[in-house]
Amino acid sequence: MTEADPQQQKPQQKGNTGFLRVVKAAGYSTQGVKAAWQHESAFRQELTSGIVLLPLAYWLAETWLQLLLMIWACALVLITELLNSAIETVLDRVSVEQHTLAGRAKDIASAAVALAIFLVLGTYGAVAAAKFGWL
Repeated sequence: MTEADPQQQKPQQKGNTGFLRVVKAAGYSTQGVKAAWQHESAFRQELTSGIVLLPLAYWLAETWLQLLLMIWACALVLITELLNSAIETVLDRVSVEQHTLAGRAKDIASAAVALAIFLVLGTYGAVAAAKFGWL
């Protein structure tokens, strides 16, 4: 019995294709955001902060590009927090015992969130500095 050539094998379909796949994926994404809201206080805090920062962005921005950069920076915080929460959830599911690699993975994911927050501060600071002539 010989194995089939991996390049000759056709990938298995998961079942949904086309527009139905997009609709189902959007549903899973919505479930993910709801789960993050329910179970992750950091996500709630960061989303609330982002909502509060939106009017400030609109007031500070002198161009559409500045406004987009500030909004994108806030969105990046939420994206990294979702990834951080997913990593922590998986690691907690795999094992409840302390392990240096699990701790390292959590710390690295947390550092990504911190960098995204610093990006928000830097972006808002740079736009404010330009607006008020501090640069």
